[in-house]
Amino acid sequence: MTRKRVMVIAGEPSGDLLAAELVTQLKSVFKERGCEAEFFGAGGRQMQAAGVELAFDMTVHALVGLLEVFRNLLGFRRLLHTLLGLAIQRRPDVIVCVDFSGFNRRFATAVRRATKTQPDWSPRIVQYVSPQVWASREGRAYKMARAYDLLLAIFPFERAWYAKRVPQFKVEFVGHPIVDRYREWQQRIAQKPVAPQNPARIVLLPGSRMGELNRHVPLLVQAAREIAAKRPSEFQMVLPNEKLLEHAQTFLAGAPEIRARAHGLAEALAGADLAIAKTGTVTLECAYFRVPTIAFYKASWSTYQIGKRIVKVQTLVMPHLLTNERVFPELVQNDASAENITREATALLSDLKRRETIRAKLGAVVESLGAPGASRRAAESVANLI
Repeated sequence: MTRKRVMVIAGEPSGDLLAAELVTQLKSVFKERGCEAEFFGAGGRQMQAAGVELAFDMTVHALVGLLEVFRNLLGFRRLLHTLLGLAIQRRPDVIVCVDFSGFNRRFATAVRRATKTQPDWSPRIVQYVSPQVWASREGRAYKMARAYDLLLAIFPFERAWYAKRVPQFKVEFVGHPIVDRYREWQQRIAQKPVAPQNPARIVLLPGSRMGELNRHVPLLVQAAREIAAKRPSEFQMVLPNEKLLEHAQTFLAGAPEIRARAHGLAEALAGADLAIAKTGTVTLECAYFRVPTIAFYKASWSTYQIGKRIVKVQTLVMPHLLTNERVFPELVQNDASAENITREATALLSDLKRRETIRAKLGAVVESLGAPGASRRAAESVANLI
């Protein structure tokens, strides 16, 4: 029986979950093909639970904002050199980089350089989840084509976008893993009434990085108080892990109306009448559960000033990109105030016709994500490379 070495790198809680799901499917695919495989790299607890030998926990280094990244450049450089040394030592057959695109592309480029002095080692390198090059800094696509052998895309429009610009770059649309992740909830979602409960159940989703919590949790506390003053409501804040929960609690000491928990996003959204969520991947999960959502985001002043000059799309809310229209209220930077969130929340809770319209549009969003089996298709694509 042949043996393969697979190196996996994920740097954020969402990527950690994606990587764990992929590793589980890779084990199955390799077994079916008569191969054994060893998995090692850097990620988080979910990768470790899936059987990946971790050099260190990469998820604690997730950052947002240009200043945060700049301040931690030396730290990231040390991590990159540590992983490069590990790759040279253990010589994986394939390296799978999951999301975390800025770090991963630099790592992949470093591996390419290292192989020039290692003539008997030439690993395949895969990027799983495309960075948002279609939103800003289009030139990154050309750098990716040089760094990776394969890009596994999870959104349907991305393959054609790359084909138009870098046709030599191999890009495969595998579908979105949340279709499988939440399949067991489909019946409950279909039976969920359009009208909100009394009191209304509202899920608060401030983000998955420390910087986001610093800016977003105080805002959500104030908005929750103002919403509760207008109508009976129950608030639940969901964080991706215990460390983020502990950090969020520092802002919630004087907010007994908000219950906070780590994990359990599916359960929370399944029973929710409304979500107030930071822009990003989580808005797609809100869409999957057909929850009317207020998407918001507050960046640091410097990050916002730079971002508004380089971002080419009009929205970073994925359901809006997939439908080419504004499905949710979207409040960014100065518009992301407690007053505006409260106004949008009370409107979404009281307008049944609008809630029905949103629910129908979200159904179309989910259909565009592809058939079940995304992680399996991604695993087969990786195995085919080697």
